[in-house]
Amino acid sequence: MLINRYTMSMKKMFAVCTACVVALVPIAARDKKCSTGAEDRQVWINTLVKIADPVLSNLANHTLRINMPQESLDAGRVKKYSHLEAVGRTLCGIAPWLELGPDDTPEGKIRSKYIELTLKGLSNAVNPSSPDYLDFGTPSQPLVDAAFLAQGLLRAPKQIWGKLDRQTQERMVIELKRSRGIKPGQNNWLLFASMVEAALLEFTGQCDLDRLTYGVFRFRDQWYKGDGVYGDGASYHADYYNSFVIHPMLTDVLVVMQKHGLSGSDFLSTQLKRHSRYAEQLERLISPEGTYPAVGRSITYRVGAFHALAHAALLHKLPGTVSPAQVRCGLTAVITRQFAAPNTFDENGWLRIGFAGSQINMSERYINTGSVYLCTFGFLALGLPPTDPFWKEPFAFWTGLKAWKGEDVKADHSIRD
Repeated sequence: MLINRYTMSMKKMFAVCTACVVALVPIAARDKKCSTGAEDRQVWINTLVKIADPVLSNLANHTLRINMPQESLDAGRVKKYSHLEAVGRTLCGIAPWLELGPDDTPEGKIRSKYIELTLKGLSNAVNPSSPDYLDFGTPSQPLVDAAFLAQGLLRAPKQIWGKLDRQTQERMVIELKRSRGIKPGQNNWLLFASMVEAALLEFTGQCDLDRLTYGVFRFRDQWYKGDGVYGDGASYHADYYNSFVIHPMLTDVLVVMQKHGLSGSDFLSTQLKRHSRYAEQLERLISPEGTYPAVGRSITYRVGAFHALAHAALLHKLPGTVSPAQVRCGLTAVITRQFAAPNTFDENGWLRIGFAGSQINMSERYINTGSVYLCTFGFLALGLPPTDPFWKEPFAFWTGLKAWKGEDVKADHSIRD
């Protein structure tokens, strides 16, 4: 009897293990049925539109505050900051794609729709008479999302900033300046102040130079830890903030500084090397199954953890060891897996807080519904046209898949600078 029970138990365990393996095979064995770049691009577009639509549609229709859910471990914080978080982060991620502009293709017509929604929404966001007027000045969270919004505007200078009416542009400048009343901490927050000033410099020709450069120089001179990694302030943190914020913002701020001939902008060449190296590391974190380590704070930002990798692809600054196609295929595996998780969206299409589904206890108290729209940052490469090698090259194994298939993979080496 004992043997029979043991046998039955082993059979059940084998059945469960077999089911798990079968569930993973479609992703791990993609070489048997490889997707094309056009198919991958459609997956990205469909997912990004599904994520962004509730934010942009409601903001354009004056219903963001009415309809956006308020999920958080800290209910008091949500009401103050969540709406600007959702708007700033969604724009930051979708802007490169919108910057491609409208055209007569099915994709171009979808872009046209969301460009119009974004323009209407931003007009409402900075209009004091609108029910969806956003708070840019109350300490301290609005500094973060004023910066993300500013970064989004810099990423779509023609289709978004350039198409805003004059009054909305003037109001936007007023609101961005309002964030100057918020003192940043001695960590990645310094780059939020830098980003706001970079946008003001680009759009008005004027900025607070000290506020623009202070954070850049702190990271350059004091907080670099080596091999493409910065501390989040003086200390090293084992999380994805080098990707969420530090590399993309340092790079974008320095691009503006160089364009305007500011002292210190020569650091851009070094920063791009570091950014490229960090992107190389991120690509290696994608497993054969399209997963990645769930480590560090703010992990519920989902695929936003690959902001720096997607940004390097957008800028054509991937390292020579990483082809654009393998980044596309690796990120497609992550996107497909992560956003297919049950309960990722609520019944009205809003994102739930979680890493792979609804997992609010994986979040920190500063996380709310608006916060998790940072996941859009992982979609930046949609700003590359369909003719770019990123989308045109055939399916390619990413490093993790090649390594676990037993293929020859070159050794990984640190950089020195």
